[in-house]
Amino acid sequence: MKKVLSGFISLALSTQLAFAVCSVNPTQIITTLGSMCWNCIFPISIAGIPVINGPMPDSPTAVRSPICMCPAPPPLFYRIGFPIGYYEPSRSIDVNKDPYCFAGLGLNMGISLLQQGTKGDANTKDKTRTWFQSHYYIYSIFEMVGVFTDTMCLRGEQGIDIAYFTEVDPLWNDDSLSTLINPEALLFGNPITNLACIADSVASVANSPLDTLFWCKGSWGNAYPLTGSTNTKNYVEDSASVASSMIYKLHRQLILWNSASYTALCGEHPLPIWIKTTYRLQFMYPFPHPMAMGIGQTGVIWTPLKNLPAGGDNFKAQDKLRGFSLINFNKT
Repeated sequence: MKKVLSGFISLALSTQLAFAVCSVNPTQIITTLGSMCWNCIFPISIAGIPVINGPMPDSPTAVRSPICMCPAPPPLFYRIGFPIGYYEPSRSIDVNKDPYCFAGLGLNMGISLLQQGTKGDANTKDKTRTWFQSHYYIYSIFEMVGVFTDTMCLRGEQGIDIAYFTEVDPLWNDDSLSTLINPEALLFGNPITNLACIADSVASVANSPLDTLFWCKGSWGNAYPLTGSTNTKNYVEDSASVASSMIYKLHRQLILWNSASYTALCGEHPLPIWIKTTYRLQFMYPFPHPMAMGIGQTGVIWTPLKNLPAGGDNFKAQDKLRGFSLINFNKT
């Protein structure tokens, strides 16, 4: 049976006044439930037939078979069922300049100035790169609100938990060191292969990124390196770019598994190359966006008025950095 995984991504950036200060919303978990795009779980398909259409296109990897036959313990040996597909919000991701600032959970776990995020390179004054920390949460929304409790498609995790945080991961902090898990970056991280990302960028505008161009993040740039650094364009868009890097990185480390294709019809399996169309991101904090977007969709569509300059814009004036939050819906 096809299981639908929807990751819930909560991208959050902390407030900073002259030095790192983690300012969080203690009610962010409840706010997220109230602001989530519930229509973004659609389309729902049963036996390969879409029964409820959604505002965004379905993943091309979605299973279209009317039945599925999967191994089962004796004396059955095989179990016959109907594939069910939808996007489940079950994961959250923070993107923070201040380390150990779990803004998606509304928690301040302490600040380390040595691991603070940056805009550009402090030595060369290069403002073309931005770097953030990131946190990955289990956030089982459907289990918490009691939706689809009678289906076998849910992941089965309960409650909220911190599954991964980059402050203790040296591969996240060093672009060169990250080649240990993504050596192909030497082949795809160059201007020639970046030209192919133009097509992915155009397709991402319609929330249909090209899975074959796995080294591209649409308008967000090249997927490599799998670290917290990204090309500086728009800090709100940069946060989504870093969150997508976290998704790809966890796939490469075999923490995230494939659950959205024929090969995963009877159960998830490791997949070191991500499938971009199985993920959707919804901007949540501090100003929720009503709709989700596909990986790589240009920020011109969804970033306006999400990072107001009042009181000092990002890395300006008093070096204030606002918090951002996105929901990631992952198709399985």
